[in-house]
Amino acid sequence: MARPIALFTGQWADLPLRELAPLAKRMGYDGLELACAGDHFDVQQALASDDYVQRQRALLESHGLQCWALSNHLVGQAVCDRIDERHRAILPERLWGDGDPEGVRRRAAREMQDTAAAAARFGVKTVTGFTGFTGSSIWHAVYGFPPTSQAYWDAGYADFAERWLPILDAFDAHGVNFALEVHPIEIAFDIASSQRALQAVGGHRRFGFNFDPSHFAYQGVDYVKFIRSFPDRIHNAHMKDVWWDRGDGTVGVFGGHTSFGDPRRYWDFRSVGRGRVDFESIIVALNDIGYAGPLSVEWEDSRMDRVHGATESAAYCRRLDFPSAGRAFDAAFDTRR
Repeated sequence: MARPIALFTGQWADLPLRELAPLAKRMGYDGLELACAGDHFDVQQALASDDYVQRQRALLESHGLQCWALSNHLVGQAVCDRIDERHRAILPERLWGDGDPEGVRRRAAREMQDTAAAAARFGVKTVTGFTGFTGSSIWHAVYGFPPTSQAYWDAGYADFAERWLPILDAFDAHGVNFALEVHPIEIAFDIASSQRALQAVGGHRRFGFNFDPSHFAYQGVDYVKFIRSFPDRIHNAHMKDVWWDRGDGTVGVFGGHTSFGDPRRYWDFRSVGRGRVDFESIIVALNDIGYAGPLSVEWEDSRMDRVHGATESAAYCRRLDFPSAGRAFDAAFDTRR
């Protein structure tokens, strides 16, 4: 059986779930990857009320939709970040509090632990999200000047582990996996840094990845090799496209402080199938590692109407996906089998 096609709701948090659910069904989706944003999924309500969990499930099911994963990217980002005024815009006021950076980080960490418990109550086994780029702040040193020692980076990974191991233990207690979306500005942004992050948490069995090829491609990272490098750690797969190497030569891979959609950019996200990502090879690799989870469309295209784009993306993914053969094509010739 081919994989279900889901819609990640983070970019749709302005719509109440009662409006988004029937729209998603009309656009061709089998389910939603619910963001803990807007009214899509509230962690604290889920912990406080069985009735809330049942109502959210019933709403989805009334439109023929399922949910295989929750997303708490916004709160996860605050666990390790250097907190500044930008975080206030993405965090609930109760987590922002007085804005003291360490206080924000600690409250965000507790919320991520609660997210594991809420996911278990809701009946999902995966929470996707970010980790932040570590309180000791190593992302700004991604380009090595002043010269950056390995000890400096080691300290950043140690800080990440100290902050996230208690969270991962909470995930383990509830039987839920955390799937980091590997992404520039996160503790893991390519294959090498993902290996280092996994080592930092001692290969914790609840730490894995949300695969999203769009964040690898423009960096020059082999996104198919990523799948094959972490076959047992990919807990969710985002379908998102990107084009690159098509700007006007004034902006490089670091973005030039331009906004998405600026025609000068070297890279920009595209509706699925309209960029340069080789999704055919991705499906083959996902089949090879036995990934049976959803293909979750994270729709981002600054130049396209989102309903049009999400509709064509669902159709594209459904047309592209195919089940694994389960045996060699020439097995039928062996009469001993």
